[in-house]
Amino acid sequence: MTTSWLVTGTDTGVGKTVVSCALLHRLRQTGMRAVGMKPVASGCTRAAQGLVNEDIEALLQAGDPEATRDEVGMYRFEPPIAPHIAAARAGVEIDIAAIAARHRALAHRYDAVVVEGAGGWLVPLGASSVFADLARALALPVVLVVGIRLGCINHALLTVESIACSGPRLAGWVANVIDPHMTFMDENLDTLRTRIDAPLLGVVEHRVPPDPAHIALELPPARRGMGG
Repeated sequence: MTTSWLVTGTDTGVGKTVVSCALLHRLRQTGMRAVGMKPVASGCTRAAQGLVNEDIEALLQAGDPEATRDEVGMYRFEPPIAPHIAAARAGVEIDIAAIAARHRALAHRYDAVVVEGAGGWLVPLGASSVFADLARALALPVVLVVGIRLGCINHALLTVESIACSGPRLAGWVANVIDPHMTFMDENLDTLRTRIDAPLLGVVEHRVPPDPAHIALELPPARRGMGG
């Protein structure tokens, strides 16, 4: 019986990778064989082993050591730009069905799979597709990472509404403190708690560099089954 979650964020750079890695560490601490997956990643560098992305490398280090770079990162692009633009420049079409098949293959091999999204919920993946379409195809419970900084309430509530309209279930959310000097931070968190109809799984305090292995998160409710 495999457990899977899909991690998305209110924007790019809000801590999706940190939270995904923290979930992987938490899962492995419970004795589960857990693997991360970031199916679409831009901003890669060229190395002897091909295109390398720091988010994918972090997921590889946090997850089961048997997973390969190609399994964890299916589509990797060099320019640090929106995925659909990077894919078009590379002459590649991001195939949502192929990503779903890759997830099923990993779900057959591991106890848990944490899938990290690219950008935000509506970031385009192609000429007529957005990340929400991939989320629907995977049909996984969603963990939303909210970057705590000025404007976070609006960004969070818009994303929650969009997730609800798309169909997947919001299993929980994580508050990642990006601006440690934000005024009225507690009041902002209280507002989000009262307006998001899903559990707060944890508050990630600001730390440079972040340490996913020591972030305390509650595991969110998940869908279990042969395919994830």
